[in-house]
Amino acid sequence: MNEANPGIIVRGPDDGERLYAGGDLYRFLAVKQETGGSYGLWEANVPPGGGPPTHLHRNEEEGFYVIDGVSTVYTEDREVRETPGSCVHLPRGSKHWFRNNEDSAAKTLVLVAPGGMEGLFQQTGRPVTDVEASIPAMDEEEKQRLVKAAPDFGIVIQTPKH
Repeated sequence: MNEANPGIIVRGPDDGERLYAGGDLYRFLAVKQETGGSYGLWEANVPPGGGPPTHLHRNEEEGFYVIDGVSTVYTEDREVRETPGSCVHLPRGSKHWFRNNEDSAAKTLVLVAPGGMEGLFQQTGRPVTDVEASIPAMDEEEKQRLVKAAPDFGIVIQTPKH
């Protein structure tokens, strides 16, 4: 299999690279190299209070589908409280962020098209060694790595967080 001719991808519930990134835990289900660049797909486990800083994507569309828990997606003019079964699509260039404002974790599927944004997390995140451990908050060192690498992936991060 190569990027020009992707093959069938199968991930079981325990499969897929897992990384801590941006204060969340990501499990990659399909990445750019496996999809011919068409899309990237991952599961995001977002602890209470978790979620990224305000940002926008210059290169890709992004969609969120909530599996479990509640996630609130914010844009410049909307606030959408997503519950299980809810889906939000964000066009390329939309300034946004999401937050878990609840007392329990949220699990969301994230789809980006075209693929490639997952490389930012692969470059700046940390491997998960214990899936049962608490998800560590993003520290200042990780935040700086993320802010520095984001432009290489067409992502504009706005700081402070909101």
